[in-house]
Formats: sequence, C-alpha cells, structure tokens
Amino acid sequence: MAYKYIISKNIDPLFAAAIGVAAAASRINREEREKGRGPAQSWRVFQRRWQVAFGGAPTGAR
Repeated sequence: MAYKYIISKNIDPLFAAAIGVAAAASRINREEREKGRGPAQSWRVFQRRWQVAFGGAPTGAR
C-alpha cells in the first residue's frame, strides 16, 4: 500500500520547505568555501545582497 503523506497532511509542506532551505544553505556554504570566504565574510555578503534586494542601500554606503 502506498502512503499518501510522509508525516501528515499539514506537516509535509513544512517538512519539504525545511529540506529545501537546508539544501540551499548547504550549497551556498560549499560555494562560499570554494571562493575562500569564511562564515563571517559570507554572512556580510548575504546581508549586503539582502539589503540591495529588499532594503535599499547597503549598510556600508554613506
């Protein structure tokens, strides 16, 4: 018998989203290491890109 849901009807979408976010974070971490960036530098890059996309000018801009 084939199961309809992995966990439950309501939890499966959350589970799928969590798996997707974890996979994306893992890929980004691997690519940043290949570029020679550490975690702190990667975080600053993320913050800068987030602000450009959603919040206007980057933090360092004056």
